[in-house]
Amino acid sequence: MTTDSPESITAVPGTLRVADRVISDLIGYAALESYGIVGMAAPSLTDSVAKLLPVRALRRGVTVKRRAEGLLIDLYVVIEYGVNLPTVSKNLEDRVRFVMEKYAELPVAAISVHVQGIHVQ
Repeated sequence: MTTDSPESITAVPGTLRVADRVISDLIGYAALESYGIVGMAAPSLTDSVAKLLPVRALRRGVTVKRRAEGLLIDLYVVIEYGVNLPTVSKNLEDRVRFVMEKYAELPVAAISVHVQGIHVQ
């Protein structure tokens, strides 16, 4: 059995394009991994009520715009009751920025967190 050392791995020439829906999915899953985030919500409120989106529809709670300086990301979330909103929002921003820049290698220009609701157990 052999293991590849970093020196033996060769880069393949070409261009990699990542679909916006894949980026939105990555962001949605990163958001769910953040402490205090219960789930994603749709950007528009129906009857002023935020409805949790199922896991298969996380991307509906994320909007992404590509700009020359990086991604502009809007997150629409439902937060757990009793947590510190500014701290949870900051942790969420940090987590999403880390995932986008580390794993997707896409620069992030700005992240806006929109709290659409609070979930009470």
